[in-house]
Amino acid sequence: MGLLQEKDKEYIRNLFSGLENEVIISNFTQEIECQYCRETREILEELAELSDKIKLNVYNFVTDKEIAEKYAVDKIPATVIEGKEDYGIRYYGIPSGYEFSSIIEDIVDVSKGDSGLSQESRELLKQIDAPLRLQVFVTPTCPYCPRAVRLAHKMAIENPYIVADMVEATEFPHLSMRYNVRGVPRTVVGEDHAIEGALPEKQFIENIVNYFKTMKK
Repeated sequence: MGLLQEKDKEYIRNLFSGLENEVIISNFTQEIECQYCRETREILEELAELSDKIKLNVYNFVTDKEIAEKYAVDKIPATVIEGKEDYGIRYYGIPSGYEFSSIIEDIVDVSKGDSGLSQESRELLKQIDAPLRLQVFVTPTCPYCPRAVRLAHKMAIENPYIVADMVEATEFPHLSMRYNVRGVPRTVVGEDHAIEGALPEKQFIENIVNYFKTMKK
C-alpha cells in the first residue's frame, strides 16, 4: 500500500502535467542506522511515478561515496533536486507533513528553471557573489516552515553561489544543538547568523544580502 492516497496522486499528477524539463531527484540512503531513510525513498518513488519527466536515482550513502561527495551530501536521508543544472536544492530528513508541499513545488520550479522571485529580489541577489550556505531548520508539523524553505530554495535557483538545505530538526539533533535551534523555522546563514520565523520575501532576502555584505568586509 502506497503512502499517497489516490486523490492526492491525481492532484499531483495534474500539477506535474505542466512540467517543462526533466527533473532529476537523487536520494541518498542506507538500509540500517538511518531513521526515515526507507520512508523518504518510498515518498520519492511514488512522486517519480506521477510524471515521466521525473527521474529518480537512489544511491547508497556508503558504497556510492563519490557521488555523495560530488553533491556535498554529508548526512542522510538526503534528497537533491536538479533540472538542467544542480541548483543547490537539498533536503536532509524526510520531506513529510507540511514539507511535502515544498518538495512538490520545488519540482515544478526546477522543471522551469525559474525561481519565480520578484525582479527586485533578483536584483538584490546579484550582490551575493561568493559561496553561501543556507540551512532552514524545520519540523513536519510546522505550518510556517515551508515558506522559509521555499524562499531559500528559490534563492538557490536564482543565484549559483547559494546552496539551500532543508534540515529536519528532530532527525539531526546534533545540528539543532550546534545552531541553537529552539524554534522553527530557523534559517542559519553561513555559520554565525540566523533568521527566526518565516519572513516576507523582501525582508528575508534583504536580511541575508546585508549579512553577506558585512561578512565580506
